[in-house]
Amino acid sequence: MNQADSPTRTSDKAFDLLIVGGGMVGASLAVALEQSSLNIGLVEAQPLQSNSQPSFDDRGIALSYGSQRIFQSMGLWPDIAPFATAIKHIHISDRGRFGVTRLSADKERVPALGQVLTARDLGRTLNQRLQQMTRLKLLCPTQVTALEQDSDHVTLTLDNGETIRTRLLVAADGRDSTIRQLLNLGAWQQEYQQTAVTANISTDKLHQGWAYERFTDSGPMALLPMSDNRSSLVWTVRSGDEQDLLNLSDAEFLERLQQRFGYRAGRFIRVGQRHSHPLTLMQSDMPVQQRIVFIGNAAHSLHPIAGQGFNLGVRDVAVLAECLADAADDCGEMTLLQRYQSWRQKDQDQVVQATDKLVRLFSNDISLLGHLRGAGLALLDTLPAAKHLLAQRSMGLGQKQPRLGRGLSL
Repeated sequence: MNQADSPTRTSDKAFDLLIVGGGMVGASLAVALEQSSLNIGLVEAQPLQSNSQPSFDDRGIALSYGSQRIFQSMGLWPDIAPFATAIKHIHISDRGRFGVTRLSADKERVPALGQVLTARDLGRTLNQRLQQMTRLKLLCPTQVTALEQDSDHVTLTLDNGETIRTRLLVAADGRDSTIRQLLNLGAWQQEYQQTAVTANISTDKLHQGWAYERFTDSGPMALLPMSDNRSSLVWTVRSGDEQDLLNLSDAEFLERLQQRFGYRAGRFIRVGQRHSHPLTLMQSDMPVQQRIVFIGNAAHSLHPIAGQGFNLGVRDVAVLAECLADAADDCGEMTLLQRYQSWRQKDQDQVVQATDKLVRLFSNDISLLGHLRGAGLALLDTLPAAKHLLAQRSMGLGQKQPRLGRGLSL
């Protein structure tokens, strides 16, 4: 990589923009800014891998239709598309109740309601693009150990002893953000006492692009269509019950899953490695600071009930990229960051609050409430306007969308 050049630098380690966190959100921001004149660096604790291979056990990532359009505007979708599987239909139900709601790409007049691919494929595609960006300075593997803010710059100390400066620091370093901890910032958190068991599943019939969201008394179950007739499973259970599922043999796990989910998707015949993830809701108290902005899971981490976590981060990327494209001499000015936050606040708050309400509504075994949920799903299926609004929200099209400087209005 070429050394980064900055019109205001006093050393080879001065940047206009420094991204901390090279995961999918941080990498997406770097790619979105590829054509900008900004002098950009990226700090990542892990080595960036460009040639890792997919496997049956890769975790599935659901991209909303809006996120797909954002990746198209970044010029990245042609590289992602070969690995993606379209969601053509969504089936929403409540276990043991009669109510069902179905969403269809055809009825919404879109090619797909969303796309599913493995985190490994998306990460590999992003990393390959990063390593082709000659104006980007990659600082990895390394971590931030200290930082100081002043009116003109943020100064960071890395674990290798180096000191670097940047006009704007973008923290994309996940839910347990090191940057947030170093600044001693708080966050609102909701503990659900739920854990997600994830795995890839194969069935004896073709999934034909169907995604399933099935609510149960212990939390939602989701099946998302993937390549090679796999489906990505997210099975939410009460915390403490996950170990039992992890300890079962493959045959026992498939039998337990069949009993819990039913046969609408077919007979489950194969399962990959199982993993568990405690579920919480988190929203940063102050996502914009002097010359610092938090995006993705560093700003908000969601329960997977509506599949909106990563998509919310992609919208953070798109809006921040557009705001930075309008920057004049200083991309870290507070007026620019306030513009970003005013644009993003409503969407972030709505998704966080909707996710929390869904978890509370559908993760309980109160009989009367269960009957009301079933009736509500049945009624929703008969109301085209309401279903259209639900589909728009699930596709990430409910907010004003950025153009990323490429003339594409979403």
